[in-house]
Amino acid sequence: MGVYTFVCRNTGGEWTAKQHSGEIEASAATPYELQRRLVAAASAADSAAGVQSSFSMVSPSSAVFQVIVGAVGGGAMIVSGGAAGGGAAASGGAAAEAPKEEKVEEKEESDDDMGFSLFD
Repeated sequence: MGVYTFVCRNTGGEWTAKQHSGEIEASAATPYELQRRLVAAASAADSAAGVQSSFSMVSPSSAVFQVIVGAVGGGAMIVSGGAAGGGAAASGGAAAEAPKEEKVEEKEESDDDMGFSLFD
């Protein structure tokens, strides 16, 4: 499993990224395209199955992008997009159903039921 962390900056309308502890670099016109290129570069460097990524804006012109290769079992790919573009998840199977919520009625408790008063 490999973890790749990138510092991303937008200067002059172009997004650039440099790996925090390594030599991978990329640039693109949009944050989404930059993420795609960085995932491809990290996947090429580490051939384990499954990729998970996270893009977090720090300011309007900077972000942190992290790619984890080999983190998800079964060859699934999860892409989580922050403020830049939408995220998508593909699991190869049917989408999981949302758990059903049960309504629980709350009873109001009365101070009269306690058998004492604070002002006795």
